[in-house]
Parts: sequence; C-alpha cells; structure tokens
Amino acid sequence: MEIEPVTIGFAALVGVMALIMLRVPIAVSLITVSAVGIMAIVGAESAVSMLSNIPYSFASSWTLSSVPMFLLMGYVAFHTGMTRGLFSAARAWLGWMPGGLAISAIGGASGFAAVTGSSVACSAAIGRIAIPEMHRMNYDIRTATGSVAAGGTIGALIPPSILLIIYGIQAEESINDLFVGGLALGLLSMLFYFAVIWLTYLSAPERLPGVESTTFKEKISASMDIWPVLLLIIVVFGGLFGGIFTATEAGAIGAFFTIIIGLSRKELNKERFIDSCLDTLLSSGALFMIAIGASLFTRLIALTGLSYEVADWIDGNGFSVLGILLVIVFIYLALGMFLEPIGAMLLTLPLFLPLVVEHGIDKVWFGLLVAKLLEIGMITPPVGLNVFVIHSVAKDYAALEKIFAGVLPFILADLVLVVVMLIYQNYM
Repeated sequence: MEIEPVTIGFAALVGVMALIMLRVPIAVSLITVSAVGIMAIVGAESAVSMLSNIPYSFASSWTLSSVPMFLLMGYVAFHTGMTRGLFSAARAWLGWMPGGLAISAIGGASGFAAVTGSSVACSAAIGRIAIPEMHRMNYDIRTATGSVAAGGTIGALIPPSILLIIYGIQAEESINDLFVGGLALGLLSMLFYFAVIWLTYLSAPERLPGVESTTFKEKISASMDIWPVLLLIIVVFGGLFGGIFTATEAGAIGAFFTIIIGLSRKELNKERFIDSCLDTLLSSGALFMIAIGASLFTRLIALTGLSYEVADWIDGNGFSVLGILLVIVFIYLALGMFLEPIGAMLLTLPLFLPLVVEHGIDKVWFGLLVAKLLEIGMITPPVGLNVFVIHSVAKDYAALEKIFAGVLPFILADLVLVVVMLIYQNYM
C-alpha cells in the first residue's frame, strides 16, 4: 500500500520530536529522519543524489561563512580579556541608579553580546564577575542571578546574532535588515529589564541596597578599559549598517581586527589563538550539522506538501493572522522549554515560513519574534539553559530554584514585550 506524502510528513515530524526526547542529538535526528523520509518519497537513487548535494550546497553558502568569522571574533575577544572591563564600565556609568549593580550586569551583557552574539557566553562571562560583587553588596540573590541570566538572552538579538544569521539564510532575508531590527529589539529588551529592576527597588528597596556614585574622571578611566570592544563595534557595525560591507565581510573584518588588537595589546599568544580557533571549529561544526539537518528536513517537508496542508487547514478553520501568530507563539514558548534555540527554530521554520508568506506577515519582523520567543525559553523552566549556566558559576551563592524564581519577573517583562510586538504587527 502506497503511503501518502503528507502522512510521511506528519510521521517525520513526530519521529524527529521522539528522537529528540530520547536525547538523540538534534542534528542526528534531523538528518536520519530526513534521509529515510526522502527515500520513501523519491526512491533510493534520487534520495542519494539529494542527500549528497543539499548539504554541500547549503554549507558552501557565502552568507553562512559569516558564522565562523563572528564566532572567531567573539572567542578571540574572550580569550584575550577584551570583554573583562564591560561590567566595570557599565557599573561606573549606571551604578548611580537604584539597583545599579543589577542594571550594570544587564548593560554589560548587552555590550558583550555585540562581540559574541551568544546568550550562554554572555551569561557565563558576566555572571562570573557580577554575581559575586552583588552578593558582597548584599543584593537579594534572586534578583542578582535573575538579572544576569535574563541579560544574557540579549545576546541572541543584538548583532552579530548567530540565531538571526541562520534565520536570514533559511528565510532568504537580508541579514543587515535583521541586524538592524535585532539591535532595536535588543535595546528595547534591555530597557524592559531595567524597568524590572526599578520596580523591584520601588516595591522592596531592601533587596537592592546601596547606590554608587563615581566621578566623571572615574567613568572615563573605566571606559578606557573597553576601548577594544568600542573600536570593534564602531568598525564592524558602523561599516555594516553604513552599507560599506556585507554581513560576511563584517565577520571577517571583525575577526581580523580582533586578532590585530589582541596582538597589539600582547594578550594574544599562540595558546590563546589555538584555543580560540578550536572553540570556533567546535561551535561552527555543531551549528553547521544542525543547519544541514534542517536544510534536509526543509526539503522533506516541501516534498510531502505538509506545510501547504497545514495552511489549508488553518484557512479552512478561519484563523485570523493574530490567531495564527498566537498559536506560533505558544509553540515556540513550549519548545523553548526543552530545546536549544537554533534547533527549535530550524525544526519549525519549514512549517511556519510558508504560513508567514501566505498571510503577508513581514519575514524580518517574524524572525525577530522567533528570536525573542526562543530566548525566553533560555530562562524558562525546566531546561532554561542560561539558568543552568548561571547556577554553574554561582552555585556557592544560590540554589537552582532561587535562580528560576529570580528570572520570573524578567520572563513576565519579555511576555509584555511580545504582546507589544504582536500589537505592532496587527496595526502596521
């Protein structure tokens, strides 16, 4: 009996989810199910041809080469200590505010994001410095750890966001447009997190004791420690947003300038350069494998016609655009609790992108919404990755349940921001 392609599509979707829940790596799950599904539809000979051509054509994408370049820029900056002074500089300028240390941690994470584009790296780096200092100043440990965990999520929004680069390739959208939108959304998220700190101070000032003041000279002195990061931001993103070079060229120029700065400061030696390259290769390899698996899965879904079947079902049941978006929001929030962001995004885009295009939803806006939703998952129980990262660097100060309690107000702020985004989409 011949199986309908749509049935194969549904079976593939269920199969991938089942393998992931069995702790099979996402890349292996996607590649295995895609290979079997494509074989079932087009036959073994045609499937072998597709399985050999699709990974190469995807991995050789010119735009995708920006990913290892931006990763190398971030790892060299990290290993050479260029980002060490970010929290101190933020503290010097923002410490006068109520809850200044928590606000400084969020601000420092935002600055770190502009170099790495990684949520986990932001949380770990800032957490090691900021949490012990907030503990010393008798900050409530829930607010201290929650602010750093939430601040780290800005890394997936502010350029050079790896999540947005991969979305742009999958959706065939301008990386520059996504970066501009990501910068605006990242800064807006930062302000929402600041508001959480201010409201906490107003409701319970004893949780955030002490307001620091620094002279203008001290502010300038603290800022001098982060001149490499400021220079990278000006050169890389000034050129990128100014239309001087593309995202791929920006990644290469950023990596080159980071290496030159590291050498000029005598912070980049042979061992640190090798460590940076190895970290870049390992991270890039993992990302590329997931992306290749997603590319194969996208082709499988296209062959089955599953996305069009879902679109017909939605149209037949009279869903409004807002209704569709609310369902998508719920799905991403649920997936974010259990899957890492890139895997969750690439697993679902083959289904959602055709819906987005058919209903006239702007794909750049949708990419920003997806990035925001998946980053909420990074701090949502039970598997909020950023929370576990913070626990690993702050286990002497806070139990895991206290960190999850600390991120709750920030999750609520994120959900308010998502509502604002939906209202904007509905009336734009």
